Amino acid sequence: MDSIAILMQEIKKFVDERDWGKYHTPKNLAISISIEANELLEHFQWNEPSFEEIRSNEEKFREISHEIADVFIYLLMFSYNLGVDVKRIIMEKLEMNRKKYPL
Repeated sequence: MDSIAILMQEIKKFVDERDWGKYHTPKNLAISISIEANELLEHFQWNEPSFEEIRSNEEKFREISHEIADVFIYLLMFSYNLGVDVKRIIMEKLEMNRKKYPL
């Protein structure tokens, strides 16, 4: 089993244990993705830390890492419920971008 499938299995288990699947409509998941992405963005409001500054600040690194996790969790749930093969669509999109933005 690949790493995305393992993650999805753990996320699905967490959601199922709490009976939250009924709330995972396309609209609610899309809204949640946006909210979590904006919570990540909030860490950069009024300042512009470098990657090195983030890595060297344990608290900031942890906070930002958790926001990244939240975005991924909702993206994976959306993809799972839609029946999207995440690896395939990423590779497809990269190929489209290679054609759109050639070297």
